[in-house]
Amino acid sequence: MTEGSALHKPARGKSVRLEQVSKSYGAAQVLRDFSLEVPAGSFCTLLGASGSGKTTLLKLIAGFEALGGGSIHIGERDVGHVPVAKRNIGMVFQNYALFPHMSVSANIAFGLEMRRLARAEVRRRMSEALALVGLEEFGDRYPRQLSGGQQQRVALARALVISPDILLMDEPLGALDKNLRQGLQLQLKELQARLGVTIIFVTHDQEEALNLSDRIVVLNKGQIEQEGTPKDLYLRPVNRFVASFLGECNCLQVEGRSHGVRPEKLRIGPAADCATYRLEGVVTDVTFLGNAIRIGVRHRDARIVASVPVDDLSGATVPGQTVQLGYAASDAMIFRD
Repeated sequence: MTEGSALHKPARGKSVRLEQVSKSYGAAQVLRDFSLEVPAGSFCTLLGASGSGKTTLLKLIAGFEALGGGSIHIGERDVGHVPVAKRNIGMVFQNYALFPHMSVSANIAFGLEMRRLARAEVRRRMSEALALVGLEEFGDRYPRQLSGGQQQRVALARALVISPDILLMDEPLGALDKNLRQGLQLQLKELQARLGVTIIFVTHDQEEALNLSDRIVVLNKGQIEQEGTPKDLYLRPVNRFVASFLGECNCLQVEGRSHGVRPEKLRIGPAADCATYRLEGVVTDVTFLGNAIRIGVRHRDARIVASVPVDDLSGATVPGQTVQLGYAASDAMIFRD
């Protein structure tokens, strides 16, 4: 594919702005006065448990659901009451939604043909999209002849070929096995960086959110608990909910304040002697994870988990053993709740 092709234009994506958005289903208020701004060309993940409002937000942006109040802008355009087909949005879902009776090429070309582009232009852009996702040799196959990962790449190519202002993705990798999912995460991130398209990605998978995103928005009951870079949210969560939802966290009461500390930041045994904060507990369980050892410790009425690199653990640690734990002041996360 040439550098000047339509699918290689940098910073093509547009910003998305939601202002005071509300949505109810009957008496149930899902979103109330919800505001969010997604910068152009960014990869923004909406992360939350089932019922947090993340899929409803995606449907509102796409136009599948009617706004109950507020406004939605894509770039400078207010699309709150614009039909789905007029929003220039690409969409990828977990179930792929490919037409089973159409070849791969026909599936990808469908959106272009609906826009009544010239036949030569359709062929050119369809060929570019196939190359973009590494499926140049699969154009004549049908969805039933493809693996799950290949089908998802076809769905991605179909969404990108129309040169969308934004790309909406609703748990698109959730049905794939772990190794395939990780491989497609890398490909998706590389494509997003190359094309500059704005992506709003919905998932409940914390690891996926950390791997893919420029920004993460943690949702809870239709409200934003915290938004920021993956690093900021992981290292500086504002409350226990974010700390526990984005990774694993030990919540402790130290000197009258609520502290959080990640399992990998805890030191155990002699390594804890120089720590700022120290405590004592009894080992309850030890699990070998390959590159690390996970150690459960009972401290008073609380369970604490430490994750220690295999090479850093000095001496045997067994259930029933009394151990010292410690962590540095710089590793303590201070919560506001």
